[in-house]
Amino acid sequence: MQKPATVITGTVGMDAHVIGTKILSRALKDAGFNVVALGMQVSPEEFIRVAQETDASAILMSSLYGMAALDLQGFKQKCLEAGLGDVVLYIGGILGIGRHDFKEDEAKFKALGFDRVYPPEADLAAAIADLRADLNARGRA
Repeated sequence: MQKPATVITGTVGMDAHVIGTKILSRALKDAGFNVVALGMQVSPEEFIRVAQETDASAILMSSLYGMAALDLQGFKQKCLEAGLGDVVLYIGGILGIGRHDFKEDEAKFKALGFDRVYPPEADLAAAIADLRADLNARGRA
């Protein structure tokens, strides 16, 4: 029997808006994933360290305070340097300050190396289906 994929969840940087990541973590557990929920105000380096320690298949971050782009400069490169090049990277939430076009935020975070970017109103079932597909495509399911 194959063990479930391990995913890391949490809010990045100084973001204390933890309810969304708690809901996401619960939905992932219910869907059969092994979830390591880091909670709030997690540094990018902590996400990487825990992903290494747990052999995680994915890192799913949320952010609602609008500063994640600053927090995550160079994050993908740090993942590569840490041997996490095949780890799936997702982020969702309110990713900019003030009024933003989500497509601009999506493009910004994809340029930072994220595989998928979700708005705050994202459908969890669809995101979990995306995660399964992305993990399967990388042989990490």
